[in-house]
Amino acid sequence: MTTKIADVPDDDRPDVAGAAPDLSALAEQLVAASRRQGVDLTGPGGLLTGLTKQVLETALDVELADHLGHDRGERSGSGNVRNGSSAKTVRTDVGEVRLSVPRDRAGSFSPVVVPKHARRLAGFDDAVLSLYAKGMTTGDIANHLADIYGTEVSRDLVSRVTDAVIEDMQQWQSRPLDAVYPIVLIDAIVLKIRDGQVRNRPVYVAMGISVDGERDVLGLWAAPGGGGEGAKQWMSMLTELRNRGIADVCIVCCDGLKGLPDAIAATWPLATVQTCVVHLVRSSLRYASKADWAKIAAQLKTVYTAATVATAEQRFAEFAETWRGKYPAMIGTWERSWPEFVPFLDFPLPIRKLIYTTNGIESLNSRFRQAVRRRGHFPTEQAAMKILYLTVRERRPNRSNPTGRITAWKSILNTLAITYGERLNIN
Repeated sequence: MTTKIADVPDDDRPDVAGAAPDLSALAEQLVAASRRQGVDLTGPGGLLTGLTKQVLETALDVELADHLGHDRGERSGSGNVRNGSSAKTVRTDVGEVRLSVPRDRAGSFSPVVVPKHARRLAGFDDAVLSLYAKGMTTGDIANHLADIYGTEVSRDLVSRVTDAVIEDMQQWQSRPLDAVYPIVLIDAIVLKIRDGQVRNRPVYVAMGISVDGERDVLGLWAAPGGGGEGAKQWMSMLTELRNRGIADVCIVCCDGLKGLPDAIAATWPLATVQTCVVHLVRSSLRYASKADWAKIAAQLKTVYTAATVATAEQRFAEFAETWRGKYPAMIGTWERSWPEFVPFLDFPLPIRKLIYTTNGIESLNSRFRQAVRRRGHFPTEQAAMKILYLTVRERRPNRSNPTGRITAWKSILNTLAITYGERLNIN
């Protein structure tokens, strides 16, 4: 038996008449009522299930009245009248709800609230996609929904729900982009994908910072299964971005990936290439004994926090003199990367913080790793790209910066405008 609002005693019944109710207070009343009566909120006979049923059936009745042009009991001007109802079960955010869907004699009624042939309401699909993006597998989600809503959901249904985003993903990957981005960050994450056999496949991520200071993930690209990353791979990726509308980029921050600087120069000749300093420091430590990490990191910090290029060169010379004999490969890495390391030293501190590290993408990559951690490997490239796309789409609020815009962006933009002038194309 399903609990209805009418079955709840007056003292427990939420006040839903008159002015718009306080939703928080309404929720508290529902919970309190269910506790006093020993009634579940969800599942068969649940209070929220009954409320959802009542709201949906009322909405369907109103829709039919609007379609017929007259209310229940009134004379029809068109000859089309009500013709009973049919039973239908739909999955909702509170589990399965069995509805009585009203019909008309002409069979022309097509409800919007609960569309014909629909067995799931949008909120159910949104919940599945959100759980999937947070790293839960199809089996996890099926079990979770069974526990929470008291309804059986097959893994195949969860897969079909998530597959429905593939078309959206393809449209997102090919959407038009802005003509100019002051800053673009490029990084990679490695996933295990089965391509005949399970292999480590890099997936490249490009994030743009727009003229308005908004972060935007521009696209995701999986490297070929047999390798192939390098100049050719980068040219394909950057050409796609240019064809989607990006005519110019002022600064590209990347991880010194092989062939990328040359591809950037060919695609956006005026762009400044900035090596991610954090990655460069991490790479340096790979060549050194762990016992020396603290000393090396402290000395390198004096290099990348130097006030000028000349000061940075002097401090690096001292660093190289100290460590070249013990770790020549580490010093060689810095010397080869020096031309792409120093550009950010020409900027004030707020801009340096944006371009000396790919932290914006590092944060996104952390969410990617959380989403893929429990999956081991992916059966196809499309399956891997699907969960990364859902992770991008799953926006998470930042309490310290709810707008998502770069902090102190106007000041940063003014400094960039002095350096790059009309290239920013600010109207």
